[in-house]
Amino acid sequence: GFCSAVCVEVPSETEAVQGKDMKLLCISCMKREEVTASTEVEWFYRPEGGKDEPIYKHDKTNHEVPSRFSGRLQWNGSKDMQDVSITVLNVTLNDSGTYTCNITREFEFEIHRPLFKSSRWIHLTVVEEAGEDFTSVISEIMMYILLVFLTLWLLIEMVYCYRKVSKAEEAAQENATDYLAIPSENKENCAVPVEE
Repeated sequence: GFCSAVCVEVPSETEAVQGKDMKLLCISCMKREEVTASTEVEWFYRPEGGKDEPIYKHDKTNHEVPSRFSGRLQWNGSKDMQDVSITVLNVTLNDSGTYTCNITREFEFEIHRPLFKSSRWIHLTVVEEAGEDFTSVISEIMMYILLVFLTLWLLIEMVYCYRKVSKAEEAAQENATDYLAIPSENKENCAVPVEE
């Protein structure tokens, strides 16, 4: 949904390819952008059947927590802290699991400083090779079917038009022959007497 004129909360991709980089997208729009706020972000990783492990923290500066991801995490957020994403470099098959992005904002009003907390969950699956998108496969099949159909339709139209033109030419020739032909019985009576 829209939280401000320029910020849209977009869900993250949930499939990564082994050996590639994967951006874990976490966008948390500030409800009142005219008010300043301090933001703290914590990222956690939970393997299948395991417990949450802290992997990254951002509190004015970036802190990579020692974990199985050490040296493979990169801050990918924005300066206004609406986008608080991180990127996992050189993804491995063991990186499949659930990633949690916890955001804590403390708004700085004159009278009080309310806290706003939110969380995003990303269930990531790592595959060995990128599979073809189902939609693109269907689109490609439909394109080939349409090409075959249009080719057949064009051939049928050409044959139909050729036959129609041929019949019209034959009819025109027959009419011309009938019009120019003189019946044989009329030819005998056509002798003109010669006067001496």
